Amino acid sequence: MTADVQTGAGAPKAGSFAERAHLALDDKPLRANFRRAMDGLMAKRAAQFPDAADLAALRARGAAIKERALARLPDLLEQLEARCTGNGIKVHWAETTDEANRIVLGIFREHGVKTVVKGKSMVSEEMHLNAFLGEHGIQAIESDLGEYIIQLAGEMPSHIVMPCIHKNKGQIGALFAEHIEGQRYTEDVDELTAAARRVLRDRFAEADAGISGVNFAVAETGTLVLVENEGNGRLSTTLPPLHVAVMGIEKLVETLDDIPPLLALLPRSATGQPITTYVNMITSPRREGEKDGPREVHLVLLDNGRTRVYADPELRETLRCIRCGACMNHCPVYARVGGHTYDAVYPGPIGKILTPQIAGLDAAGDLPHASSLCNACVEVCPVKIPIADILVRLRREAVRPSASNAVKGAGGGWTLSESSAWAGWKWLHANPVLYRLGSRALALAGNLIPAGLPPLKAWTSVRSKPKFAPRTLHQLARDKGFDDA
Repeated sequence: MTADVQTGAGAPKAGSFAERAHLALDDKPLRANFRRAMDGLMAKRAAQFPDAADLAALRARGAAIKERALARLPDLLEQLEARCTGNGIKVHWAETTDEANRIVLGIFREHGVKTVVKGKSMVSEEMHLNAFLGEHGIQAIESDLGEYIIQLAGEMPSHIVMPCIHKNKGQIGALFAEHIEGQRYTEDVDELTAAARRVLRDRFAEADAGISGVNFAVAETGTLVLVENEGNGRLSTTLPPLHVAVMGIEKLVETLDDIPPLLALLPRSATGQPITTYVNMITSPRREGEKDGPREVHLVLLDNGRTRVYADPELRETLRCIRCGACMNHCPVYARVGGHTYDAVYPGPIGKILTPQIAGLDAAGDLPHASSLCNACVEVCPVKIPIADILVRLRREAVRPSASNAVKGAGGGWTLSESSAWAGWKWLHANPVLYRLGSRALALAGNLIPAGLPPLKAWTSVRSKPKFAPRTLHQLARDKGFDDA
């Protein structure tokens, strides 16, 4: 059985976040798919954490583990390299995604690799690795079912844990019927899963190499920890003779004892499971006398702007993320517009703070504004990332860069009109006489201002025009006897 697999990540959607959000809000099947999925995930997570005190203690411990690792990150990265090298794992450093892609390509060319099976990896999505390998004659096929589905569709993941959560079984059935040879249209989930399994089993057996991500890397032992539910991660990292793991430099923990608390948080926060079906711990290539495992293991450590994020104490907290996706599941904006609206590898609340810092505020400056600052993401984050505070910081950086020049593209959102408007607002509110004159003028004539007059036009295109009260707050206060109002 064969399948027509696309290697690209899908064309990005045009326009701003607001324009894409309008399109998503008009897509009723998309909204229904997300609403159903998010409601289910929130209920499962809540069932896994019935005791608020236990959850608070576990979150505090998870945050402390990540904070401690980040505090010693440069030293721990050197320790990880030394331990991995001692274990027989070859370690590579990449400052950019382009450099990481060239490292992976170089490894594959050295070994004559033509076909690759790939476990789920958001860092590889960040690298657009499938498309890059495809351009150089190497076909990488996704082995995670969700990733395989969106690869057939030529799309980006819409969720960092459940990449095809935006599709229903009818849409997946149509996709399989179109791309998998001999597969009929069906909405039977078991039959669809079996069809994907038949295709992927052949690919596992034929692959020259496997690619995976890394959930956690342990500096103390040089161990790469990989969690998954389908067994595809284990097959991708043990069946082919060559394994290449890619990870961001922040995925580090100090000791093996740090892993159990994080495993107690990650699957329960992500999918509402007490533990994933598989927890893989990779410490070396196949050793003498062992009957399975790759002959060679490589680890590619990707920076891609993380060092810059790390340099700022407030922004550094972004790097605590363990990629559970709980912030997305509970975000009222994400649940209504879906992941593709963000036009970024990392959507949702964590994407709104991570993507602008990696890509630059001049390229992704609208994402920090795609939030109501309701704080739902902060309340559920298992490692207590202050997402709302960082969103506000990025909004400020977009128009007024800090002296440390901490964020790439800072100042890219500055406009003369907005700056003038805020300067006028400040001037008016700092002058009591002008404030009284202005507020009385609006009380008398504000309701005569046409709703279609700029800059009111943009506001009133989706809202009712504000109605001005006939008397100002100060006048009402004086009527009540407040002489100094």
